[in-house]
Formats: sequence, structure tokens, C-alpha cells
Amino acid sequence: MFLPLTTGKSFFQPLSPPTYSRIRGAHLFTQINVGNENLLTTFSPGRLTGFCLAIALFELLTYMASDLVMPAMLAVTEELGAPADQIPYAFNLYLLGGILLPWLIGPLSDRHGRRPFMLVGCAGFALACAATTQVTHMQGFNGLRLLQGMGLGFVIAVSYPAIQDMFNESDAVKIMALLGNLALLSPLLGPLLGGLLLQWLSWRELFVLLAGLGTVSWLALWGFMPRHPRPGSQQPSPVPFELHALIKRYGALLGHRGFMAASVALGLMSLPLIAWIGLSPLLLIEGQGISPLVYGLWQIPVFAAVILGNLLLNALVERVGVRGVVRCCLWPLCAGLLALVTASQFNLCLPVLVGGLSLYALGLGLGNAALYRLALFASDDSKGLVSAMVGMISIAVMSAAGSLLALLGAGNSLESFALMAGIAGLSCPVALWLFMSRPVAPV
Repeated sequence: MFLPLTTGKSFFQPLSPPTYSRIRGAHLFTQINVGNENLLTTFSPGRLTGFCLAIALFELLTYMASDLVMPAMLAVTEELGAPADQIPYAFNLYLLGGILLPWLIGPLSDRHGRRPFMLVGCAGFALACAATTQVTHMQGFNGLRLLQGMGLGFVIAVSYPAIQDMFNESDAVKIMALLGNLALLSPLLGPLLGGLLLQWLSWRELFVLLAGLGTVSWLALWGFMPRHPRPGSQQPSPVPFELHALIKRYGALLGHRGFMAASVALGLMSLPLIAWIGLSPLLLIEGQGISPLVYGLWQIPVFAAVILGNLLLNALVERVGVRGVVRCCLWPLCAGLLALVTASQFNLCLPVLVGGLSLYALGLGLGNAALYRLALFASDDSKGLVSAMVGMISIAVMSAAGSLLALLGAGNSLESFALMAGIAGLSCPVALWLFMSRPVAPV
């Protein structure tokens, strides 16, 4: 799954892969005790490394769980006696699960600490995966996919701030860069790995594997995640949790036209890719009769183009600025979508469809993070709250519009998908114009 990720001040700078040499060399010379916990031991290099690996595993599982299962979805619907057109709804429910809790658990973890919420989120994900192995009907499968998707909310709203709490700025940025790479690689590797595993495992055994790895992640978090922020880190003073005040702040964001335009544009920009992820098992495995493994191979050009766009972003942003990057991204993005709409009027073959999607995906990779940054700074409210709202609105747009495309028959043929996804994606420049025509805010 492709979701934007912020990494602090170095958001757009190319970052070298993080090493833990600085962590290993960091020593806390003053022994501090909080309750029964010795913070000298809590922030030992080994424990911090274990904490980073536990967070990385949990993030990888929550992102991969959406893409790893997609090659098996046709087998799922057949075994559970459901029509194949249910496939995109299961994916959209997973997305929807990711936006149900961040608005609440973010402020609560500020007040009560990150560790309890991370343990609850990881346990809930593992239990939902384990329960999926016992489902006998599609409604139960879809409901559990919604619960599994909630793990994404804990990654975004709890694990990322936890890393900022535990490390100084430079180390935190490097670790966040690594986590960002995992988020980018999961949609590229997930379908391919899922198709490969299905050569030996059933779809139920895939969920056994996810549940087992989720349990490993929970045990690692329980053993390695510190209970308190590192000594010397800047922490806001605890404030009482007031639901009414929180809802009022979210309401103010909903009334902010610039913020809403940027957030909706962010969702519309990713919509064709999300529709492709949700509908491609139906289009390729059932419609084209290809194997799950070959299905995974056809995903590589599209998601490789997204990664290439991210690399181009690093080269362009210093030259043309954030808004300039957004304008540049519209050229490949719109060209790819127009190519899809044009090709839909003919007897469309799979290489042409993937070629048009890849050109669009290049523009998406180039502009997605830049637009996310602009949306984040469209309001002066706290960035944690604004970030949660950006995620909720953009994912809600993707999930609702993706379900609508499936309902209208975008999964019936390659031509139907190209036409509907192309037209839907071309609505993004309209929302972008509404946002970009407003006064420039510093980012």
C-alpha cells in the first residue's frame, strides 16, 4: 500500500540507509530511575535496536497485509461462496480501517504513553489475522479485514511519534527514512511474494503466517519498547483529554477550504492506483486467466514507477520548490491518465494498460509527498492532529471512490477500468487548482 510518510525537517532530502552506529555509541552516563525502571538499561543500544526492529516488523506487516493477500482473493471468494466482484470491497475495507482510530489514539497516546497503545494495536492485528483463518462467509472475512486495517492507524498515530520520543532528531530522521522505504517497497513486493507463497500455502495459511509474525512483533515490542521518552527529549506538558475540544478542532479543519482541497486532491491523486490494487486480481487472474505469480510480476512496472518518481522528487525539490514539484508531477500523471482514457476506446491489451498506469504512477510518486506536505501546512493547528485529518480524508476519498468504481463495473474489463480510472484520476487537477490558486503558505 502506498501512503505518504513525513520525516521531519529533511522530508524531501535523499537519506542514506540508517545505521545504528550512533545508537551503539550513545551512552547515558547518568543513571535515572522512574518507578522500578532503570533508564540506563531502558535506553541501552541493544534495547533501542530491538525496539526499532519491532516497529519495522509491525509496519511491514500492516502494509504488506493489504498487498500480500491480493493474489489469493479469487480463491477466497470461491471458497467462501461469494461473487468475485467482492474482491475490491475487502481491500477498501482494509483501507477504511486505517482511518477509524488515528484521530483518537494519537491524542490519547500523548496523554497516556505510546507503549500501551502499540501493544494493543499489535495484539489486535495479530488476533484479527488469526481469526480470519476460521471464517466461513465473506461478511466475516470483510469485517476482519476492517479490523486488520486498524493496525495502520496505530503505525501512523503511535509508532511514528514513539520514534521521535526515543531518538534525537538526526537519528529519528534516519530511522523514519528506513520505515518510509518499507512503506514504498510493500506494494512492489507484496503481490509478488503473495503469488510466490501461494505456490505452497493456502490463503488461510497466509493469515496463519501473518498472525505468527504479528505475535513475534508483539513480543518484541513488549520486550524492547521503552516505557518512557528518552531523558532530555522535549515533551509537551500533559493536558486533559477533552473530546469536545478535539472535535471542535477537527471541525475547524473541515471548514478550512484550502486544507480540504489539498486533502481531497491527495485522495484523488492516488485513486487510480488504489483502484488498480483492488481490481487487478479480478481483471488479471479471473479476466485474463493468468496465475497469481504472473499477476505479481505485472505489478512491478507500476510500483517501480512510483519509486522512480520519489527519486526524481529528491532531485527536483531543491530546484523548483514544493509547489513546483506538484506542477511538474501533473505532466506524467495527466499524460498517463489521458492515455488510459484514449486506449479504452480500442481493444486494449495488458501491456498498454500497464504502460499507461506506469506513466501515471511516475507522476504520483513525484507529487504525492509534495502535496502531502502542502496539505500538512495548510493549517496552523498541531501537525499531529492535521496529519491524522489528512490521512482520514484522503483515505476516505480513495476508499469510497474505489468502491464506487467497482460498483459501476470498472472490474468488468480492461477497457472499463482504463476509462473509469482515467476519468476519476483526472478530477485531481480540479481539486489541485482550487488549492493552488489560494495564497501561498510557507512550507
